[in-house]
Amino acid sequence: MVFTFGTPLSYGILRGPLSEAFGLSPVALSSVFSIMLFTFFIGSGAIGVVAARLPARGVLLACAVATGFLGPALYVTGSYLGLAVVFAVLGLALGSVFVLLASIVPRWFDARRGAATGLIFVGNGLGLFVLPPVWQYVLASFGVRRGFLLVLSATAIAFLSAGVTCRRPRWASQSATSIGELLGWVRRLAGTRSFRLLFVGIGLAFAWYQLLAAYAVDLFAARGLTEAAASTVFGLIGGVSIVSRIGGGYLADRIGSRRAFLASLGCSAAGIVLFFPPPISMLAVGVVLVGLGLGGCATLYVPVLMQVYDPEKDTAVIGVFNVAGGVGALAMPPLGTASVAYTGGYTVAILLTVLVTVVAFWAIATGTGAG
Repeated sequence: MVFTFGTPLSYGILRGPLSEAFGLSPVALSSVFSIMLFTFFIGSGAIGVVAARLPARGVLLACAVATGFLGPALYVTGSYLGLAVVFAVLGLALGSVFVLLASIVPRWFDARRGAATGLIFVGNGLGLFVLPPVWQYVLASFGVRRGFLLVLSATAIAFLSAGVTCRRPRWASQSATSIGELLGWVRRLAGTRSFRLLFVGIGLAFAWYQLLAAYAVDLFAARGLTEAAASTVFGLIGGVSIVSRIGGGYLADRIGSRRAFLASLGCSAAGIVLFFPPPISMLAVGVVLVGLGLGGCATLYVPVLMQVYDPEKDTAVIGVFNVAGGVGALAMPPLGTASVAYTGGYTVAILLTVLVTVVAFWAIATGTGAG
């Protein structure tokens, strides 16, 4: 889980070095990262629906092999099309591992499912904390091609370990539902108002951080931090989220997943608002609040969905709603980069991020019956 979200959401750090190495504009590279996030969410979401009928270990091991083959890919290609293919396959592999682990591990738990989900999602928080400065260091120290090879080799080894160890509980082995029945179930879901609201809400609950990741490092640098310090502060958002990934799970067991999830979205919105003022002290408080909100958002949407929908379709449910994240992912990196490039500042970008968070709060509150 450390490597699933850590690399896709480090694209704000990858953009500059790849632009210099391959002579592509930052906006063009932002579209490459959009494709990666698209396959991370939508491609893996589609696989998640089908994987309800497939052995989890087989899919995880296939992702490990694909990631290992991608490691030396930048020695072979550097064109826009080549990079698009490399990052599209990478996003698909990373997202598929996430969908399987996020949907299977909680099935081992019942009364403490929220806490268990929080613990497994600590891996995501560690990834968001560790991977941004790791990417910044390896790219600066070893260059783009060798640095890419090193990080993806470590990723492949981690996925291989997951493939060897992860399996569904015997009492919740592969779904007996056929693929045709699953697709029919998805079509019926799409016709309900609550599903459409939750689809929008969950998608935007991912999108606000995707948008923030497009300009956060540059924003922190513009406030006077060095490039390395800005990458570290961005990673601290993920580091702080570790606390709320664990605490949010325990809180969900006490007050309910829905309430805890909405509280996390509200915390994120409040933290983003604090990015408007220039003082570093306000920025620091904002980073803490955003980190706390991020951990809850990233963790609690799983138990929320499992309460709303049949847990027998665990992987299919998470897969379908991962598609929602992919819809927003297509627009978020270019939107964040372009809003800064064409306005010459960060006010519009921050405002858009707050708006996305607020709309996510409304859609999920309404879709789960709050309004």
